[in-house]
Formats: sequence, structure tokens, C-alpha cells
Amino acid sequence: MKIGRMIGQLKGREAGPTIIFTGGIHGNEPAGIFALDKVMKEIKDKDIRLNGNIYAISGNLWALERGVRYHQEDLNRLWTSEKMESLLTGKLEVKHEDIAQQIEIYRVLRTILDTGESPFYFIDLHTTSSQTIPFLTVNDSLLNRKFTTQYPVPMILGIEEYLDGPLLSYINELGYVAFGYEGGQHDALFTIESMISFIYLSLVFSGSIEKQAIDFEYYYQLLLQSSEASRGIYEIFSRYEIKSGEAFRMKAGFSNFQEIEKGQVLAESDGQYILAPHDGKIFMPLYQSQGNDGFFLIRKIPPVFLRLSAFLRKFRFDRLLPLLPGVRWLTDQHDVLRVNQNVARFFAKQFFHLLGYRSKQMDKSHLIMKNREAASREQEYQQSFWYKP
Repeated sequence: MKIGRMIGQLKGREAGPTIIFTGGIHGNEPAGIFALDKVMKEIKDKDIRLNGNIYAISGNLWALERGVRYHQEDLNRLWTSEKMESLLTGKLEVKHEDIAQQIEIYRVLRTILDTGESPFYFIDLHTTSSQTIPFLTVNDSLLNRKFTTQYPVPMILGIEEYLDGPLLSYINELGYVAFGYEGGQHDALFTIESMISFIYLSLVFSGSIEKQAIDFEYYYQLLLQSSEASRGIYEIFSRYEIKSGEAFRMKAGFSNFQEIEKGQVLAESDGQYILAPHDGKIFMPLYQSQGNDGFFLIRKIPPVFLRLSAFLRKFRFDRLLPLLPGVRWLTDQHDVLRVNQNVARFFAKQFFHLLGYRSKQMDKSHLIMKNREAASREQEYQQSFWYKP
């Protein structure tokens, strides 16, 4: 299939949301491209009534043409605050194809934001190298959480703490609803069907099309039945990072959400066994040559903690955090904290997660905690049917 940057663009007859899908950010993950192309053509051919606008954007065209993940740098790790500042000021050096792709994608997204109508929804389609059920990856803001709980698949919170520069983290920091969908294994036939079902559900859940216009129950049940045994909301609590030059090999046979035990052999590195550091479920074990995330470990979040975190964030309990020893504001906007781990060692990351903060290591003794809620454009979504109680 010959594709350009814009897979398709549809304009509705009535006012409504602006939905932006991206597929193929990694060149070895073309399923999202095929699914988006099919759905966009079906909506047009069947003359399905549409509210607002839909955009389907392709990712790393250079890598997609060659069937590789990326050229020299992962396109989904280039959206850091430092690189974006360089891009916006015209100082970003185009060292390789991945940066050239990033600049093109940014210009398309910026044009949509400048000319489109809110509310905006950004959805990034991915696949995995291991066998997997469909799932969502969600930056943990209450706005994201509220929208994505409509889907009948597992939800993973907190991946942004372990990855530098994903596209969706950049979009989330602009305040919009933005999340990822992992539809299945790269080459599995089911994956494209899963993607198509997810895209149609997304259009219904956002108010872009009416439920009656499609076979909603078929699409909903397809996703529900594929992942019902693992439904719930999970958090990542451990990651194995592959170092430069390391000879890493994942042990064969692992699949996403598989239960593992502490001490179990998971992989080999330079001839040495890598053992599971904790009990949990394995998440995104690496079975491809490119990438530096060997595997993650996840655990289910009890519903009581999700309700507690929503309550604490709603009433801004985080304003009391600088009263704690070793914790202080880093910005006048009160959206970033500096935490001295030597002083505040009794306050675990999970405590800050409850209040809506994600962490990055600043140095050996300090964490930077950034508020997930501060930039939220909540008011732009308040009239949406899914937002209302």
C-alpha cells in the first residue's frame, strides 16, 4: 500500500470533536496504517454521518518503507522538552531520517491544532513484538482516565515515567486527551481486526459517529472477549533497560500479562541469566532487534486507590506537599516538585502518584515530580457525554 503523511481526512456535516489517529510511529508496526486506511474508506463509502473531523496520520514513513523500527533514533523517544524547544526555535539539527519525520509530523499536528475545533483526541496505534491481548497505555491524568474507562480492555498507567520522549507525553503536556492502543502482535491477522474495532469504538466514544451507524456490539464484544480475563487498571513498577552494546536475549515463550514469580529466569544478558526481581505480570517482553526496553513488570491497582487518588486530586491535596521535609516547588506555577530522597525517603513514589505526579530521576538523591493534572484542558471536554456524571 502506497501511503503519504495523511492516510485520510474526513470532515463532518455537523460540529463535533477533532480526532487525530497516528499509526506506524514505529516502522515495523504497520497494522495501524492498514486499519486506519480501511476505516477511513468505509466511512466515506458508506456515507456514515460524521460530527467534527477525523485525521489519520502515518508515522515514520522512512522506516515503514523498509519494515524497520527506526533509522537511528526511536521516533517515539524524540518528543522530550529539550528537543521540542530546539524544534520550536528552529535549532533542531536534522541528523537523520527520524528527526526529519518528527518535524513533518509536528507541522501536521500543529496545523490541525491551529485550525481545528476542540475537543481534541489524540490516539496512537501500536503493536508489540510478543503475543499479547489488546490494551491501552495511558498517562495518568483524571481526564485521560475518565475517557479511556469506556473501553473493555486493560489499561496500563505510568509508562511515561520509564520512557523519555514519547509523542503522547508531549501531547498530554499540552492538556489534551491522548493515549495509546496496543492492538496485538506485529504480524498477527487478529491485530488489524482489533485495530479496526478499536478505531470504530473510539469514534463512538468521542461522539464523532453514532453507535447505530456501525455494528457497535460486534466491535465491543471482539475487544471484550479478547482480553476479559485481564481487565482492570495496572501500573508499571519495574523496567529492565538494555544498555548500549549489551547482548540481551529474552527467553522464548513469554506473552503480555503472563504471571511470573520472583527469581524466575526471564532473559539472558552477556551470557548471564536475568531473574525476575519481583512477583507480578510481565509486560512487553522484547522479541525484536531494535529497542532498549527489555521488559516491564506490572501489577493491578486496587479500585479503592483509584477512587482515593481521584478524590485527592479533585481537592488539590498536593498543595500541602511542600510542607513535607525535603519537598519544594520548582516552578511558580506549582506544577513541578523537587524531592530530596535522602530527606523524604519515607514517602514512596506511589504516594506522589496518588496525587497526580510522575517522577524523573534528577540525580542520585533527587527526583523531579511533575503534576499530570496541571495542564489539563478539562473545560474543553465538559460538554462531552462521557464526561458528565
